[in-house]
Amino acid sequence: MSNTTFETFLVSGLLILIIAIGYLAWSAWRWVDRERDMEKRSLDGIRHEMRLNLKRLLDELRGISDGTLASEIDVIPVVHPQLDALLTRPNEADRRGLTIIRGNYNELSAHKQSLRTALASAGGVELPANRAVQALIGSIATLYLWEEHKGSSPERARSTRTWDVRDWMKATPFDAHALPGLHLRDEVVAYLRAEGMTLTPKPLTHTAHEFYSMQYDRKADPNAPFWKRKPKKDTAEQVAEDAEEPVVETSSEPVEAPVEQVVEPDPVQETPVERAEAPQAEATDTNPQMSEAEPIEPAAEAMPESKPPSPGSVH
Repeated sequence: MSNTTFETFLVSGLLILIIAIGYLAWSAWRWVDRERDMEKRSLDGIRHEMRLNLKRLLDELRGISDGTLASEIDVIPVVHPQLDALLTRPNEADRRGLTIIRGNYNELSAHKQSLRTALASAGGVELPANRAVQALIGSIATLYLWEEHKGSSPERARSTRTWDVRDWMKATPFDAHALPGLHLRDEVVAYLRAEGMTLTPKPLTHTAHEFYSMQYDRKADPNAPFWKRKPKKDTAEQVAEDAEEPVVETSSEPVEAPVEQVVEPDPVQETPVERAEAPQAEATDTNPQMSEAEPIEPAAEAMPESKPPSPGSVH
């Protein structure tokens, strides 16, 4: 074999090996990507499956309330093949969320069986129907957490506005007034808040009149944040504290009687009018000659003395 033939054979073998490795890598990537897509579709199928089961239960409860459903045959058992298929194989989904959904299905199945028994025996269906309504509200809340919060628990779910929950229910077939005497959206929001989910804004605890009528003692506890008020005591405790008398400790040492202090009377103070008139009165009494003003004559100017005339002077 010549060198040219050997080099051609070697290059061809390397090319075939590179192509084979690339094809195997592409096949493995395609298989993994397909499994991921199938898992997403399965999780989405669980969402649709649960929504259909809840919608069917809501229609059945509505029929029981208005009297259009009176036979146990119309109450269809709960089936969930998508969930069963997903739980039989490992996946990357939150197993806790899937477990909660499975528990809700078991609860709904038990309540449906109670409704079927009550309808078959022609007994009262009010109590089983009320229990089924409560289970329906909890299942709708679980479906909301599964779709919007990736199946997390209410405590770990992020803070959400209540209107987001209401908007989600508006997009689903759950009508707020589907059941008479019950607002379904408010009940779901109250259930999520009771389970520990943070929903804003928080419900008001006082009316406007009650809030502004509250009297705050801001100096009751200065060390507290924002000077919060101390808890008020009950009327019975306050009366008991007022009724208690202080205990006086007795000692063997003699107790000296307190010395009474004699308080001397203060001198009579003169009124401002008397003090103002006093100097004028004293001046009048001590110098009576100065009481009348005497005119002062101007002193005569000193004139030079005249000399006696000399004998020879002529006048």
